[in-house]
Amino acid sequence: PHGETSAILELLTREHGRHLGLVRGGRSRRLRAVLQTGNSLEVVWRARLEEHLGVWSAEARKARAAVLMAEDLPLTAVMAAASLCRLLPERDPCPRVHDGLEHLLRELARGGAGWPLLFVFWELELLRELGYGLELDSCVLGGAREDIFYVSPRSGKAVSAGLGAAYAERLLHLPMFLRPQVRREALAEGVAVSSEEIVAGLRLSAHFLERHGFAERSGGLPAARVRLGELLERRGTRHSAVTLPIAEIAGS
Repeated sequence: PHGETSAILELLTREHGRHLGLVRGGRSRRLRAVLQTGNSLEVVWRARLEEHLGVWSAEARKARAAVLMAEDLPLTAVMAAASLCRLLPERDPCPRVHDGLEHLLRELARGGAGWPLLFVFWELELLRELGYGLELDSCVLGGAREDIFYVSPRSGKAVSAGLGAAYAERLLHLPMFLRPQVRREALAEGVAVSSEEIVAGLRLSAHFLERHGFAERSGGLPAARVRLGELLERRGTRHSAVTLPIAEIAGS
């Protein structure tokens, strides 16, 4: 809220990154429905100087918030993604993060079974955008590209099963669908992914988001992100298949 009738609107834009602006009349009944987390908008930003907050004019392009808010799990996923976007610097272009989020929101709105898998890939892309991308293509200790099984919790680099066995308790498990050989197969034909593997992927991305994004912020990971992991672990997810668009978002 801003004043009696206006609102500060924070958007994730494709070419200008995370961007704030004022919406005059943003607290009106008509605009409140438009300015909901999860909607896609067509916007114009105007300001006298570039460093000013500026003013948005906004129209709904894809109003999906009502559908996303109808169930607890999709709503939690949307709020988790929105809270993680706060890690992005203001006004820095992030087209891959934007496009990945758009894809994720579409999948959530249509009730597709593949959205938890997309969420993992989107978080890994977010880490890459922030400069903390994981290096999963070869073993950091020996250079092997096969039999990748672990990830170093400090460096985010892959470790093979053989060389990492002696340190297994101190290493993070690398889900099957993120291993190099499986990613190559997914590009060609898709692979089945279990709910346990998806939860393991969420744990992996959460570790590095907390380490690099929220370590110096009070409270650690946002509450919505913590709750999302707990809900998926408790409820489980249906088996999903990695498809070509999902693999592209993963950077394979």
